[in-house]
Parts: sequence; structure tokens; C-alpha cells
Amino acid sequence: MKKMTLVYDWPTRIFHWLFALLFIGAFTIAKTFDDDSAIYPYHMLAGLTLVVLIVLRMFWGLFGSYYAQFKNFDLNPVNLVQYLKDVFLKNGTRRLGHNPASSWAAVVMMILVLGLAITGYMMTQKIAKETVEEIHEIFSNLFVILVIFHIAGIIVHTLKHKDQIGLSMVHGFKQDVANQKGIAKSHALVGVLFLFLTVGFGYYIYHNYDTTEQSLKFMGQSLQLGENQSVRSNQSDDERDED
Repeated sequence: MKKMTLVYDWPTRIFHWLFALLFIGAFTIAKTFDDDSAIYPYHMLAGLTLVVLIVLRMFWGLFGSYYAQFKNFDLNPVNLVQYLKDVFLKNGTRRLGHNPASSWAAVVMMILVLGLAITGYMMTQKIAKETVEEIHEIFSNLFVILVIFHIAGIIVHTLKHKDQIGLSMVHGFKQDVANQKGIAKSHALVGVLFLFLTVGFGYYIYHNYDTTEQSLKFMGQSLQLGENQSVRSNQSDDERDED
């Protein structure tokens, strides 16, 4: 039986699955419902929750366990190119922590979500609406493409190394690699705190969301998340006045 080593702590794993679930939820709502639907604004609530989750991950990326820290991600472009060549042309080299591909995927995904949040906010403020909507759509599609490549990479790794790497984000363990040490603690309490803060924030914005007006009271502002009937009526009145 192959020796297993603890690599990913609870905060990292909880972030990974909440990040995936929130994005899937937001993306599904945006692609399934029209922007005048009563359901559509919930994809924005999910997006706001994603931002808070990323802030927590950034904190853990600075002060967390060894493999969770961003300074231990391999973001050297040369190493990324070489890694991809090795994966498809050779047997490749196993790493205990993030390889160059997963390092880049993690960072770029977080950047894209922040971009989605910024453009989403601009859309609620009617700032260059059509242009911003197009940029928002591009970010969303780039994220989906990146996820597809990420999953493909996991499949290739699993087939080549007979290593169920996908499960490492479930139980936190990976196959032992010579001369590479795992982590000593899983930081379960910090993971619970991550979960509590994320769910708590989600509940907070849900509680402050007015389903009738489709607006969210957030940090002293009122964000219009949907085109409610009163807004459409006012727009129609303005258009008639202009005529």
C-alpha cells in the first residue's frame, strides 16, 4: 500500500469546495434565467459571497500552512511550459504540493472572480453597461474554460501516475513523494471558522436583500440587483417624457 502524506489542510479544502459550489450556482443561474427574472439577482449574491471567500483565502495564503501559502506556489512561466511538455511528452514529475499548472489555475481563477465581482458591481451602477456586460461574459467564459483544463489535468495525472489526486481535496492526503514533507496539522478550527464566516456573510446579504425591490442594502449602499417592476415603470415614464 502506498504511503499517504497530509498536504491540504481544512481551510484550503473548504475554500476549494465552497468556491466551486458558489461559482457553479452563480454561473447556472446567470445562464438559466433572464436578467429580469426574480431568480437572477441570486447569482450576484453568490458572487459577493465568493469575494469574501477569496479574501479569507488570501489571508490563509499569507499565514496558512506550508502548501496553502502563495509563496510556495510555482508561478514561474518557464516551469509551467516545461511541466506541460513533461505531462504530455514524458512521464512528468510528481509534486507533493501545487504543480505549476494548478498554481496558475488557482491564482487566475481567483483573479477572474474578482474581475467578475468588479464588473458585476459596475453593472448594478449602470456604468458603461453594454461594454461591462461583455467583459463580464468574457471573464465568466474564461473561468469555465480554465475549469475544464483543470479537470483535464487531474484526469491526465490520475491516469499517468495511478494517483487519485482528485480525492486530495476531500481527505487532504496525497501519495508520498521522496524528499518532500507533508504538513503536521490540518487546522480544523480555522476551517470551521472559514465555513462560519462564509455562510454567515451569505446569510447577512440574503437577509438584507429586498426581493420586492430586488435591491441589496450593503455597506451603506443600495445595490439594484434586478430590474424590478417599479424600476421598469420609472424607465418607461422617463422614455415617454422624453418623447
